[in-house]
Amino acid sequence: MRITRLATRQTTALHSAFTLVEVMVSVVVMSVVFAGFFVGFAQGFAQMQVARENLRATQILQQQMETIRLYTWDQINTTNFIPATYYVPFDINGTVSTVAVTNALVYTMQTTIASASMPETTYGDDHRQVTFTLTWTSGDKQRQREMTTFVSKYGLHNYYF
Repeated sequence: MRITRLATRQTTALHSAFTLVEVMVSVVVMSVVFAGFFVGFAQGFAQMQVARENLRATQILQQQMETIRLYTWDQINTTNFIPATYYVPFDINGTVSTVAVTNALVYTMQTTIASASMPETTYGDDHRQVTFTLTWTSGDKQRQREMTTFVSKYGLHNYYF
């Protein structure tokens, strides 16, 4: 009799399975876990793209700041010597003409040169305030970065020439 009970238990254990409710609960739990992973990765990649765009914008602005130091006072004050608006591609090796074809990211650079607003009236005519404003569209959001510097008539560039 003992052998029959043992055989019956083994046969029952071999034929038992999960119920439909247990399977459905495990499917729901796994779906939530995978959805969470997917959302986490998607948001992580989106944040990395925004960080790349911000870094490239900072590089472009810094490049313009370094370039403005090389201009003479006459060049800075010459109308249209420094373009008021121009476009820079996100890809450093790309050109704006190829960007129009591929729909890649393009930065729009606005350059403003104005008289420096200084409280001392004697210094105001010898200084210019140069502002670079960079705008671009990331996804459906408009983004903007800006850098400003002052240029002096008797500044650093006069020592080189």
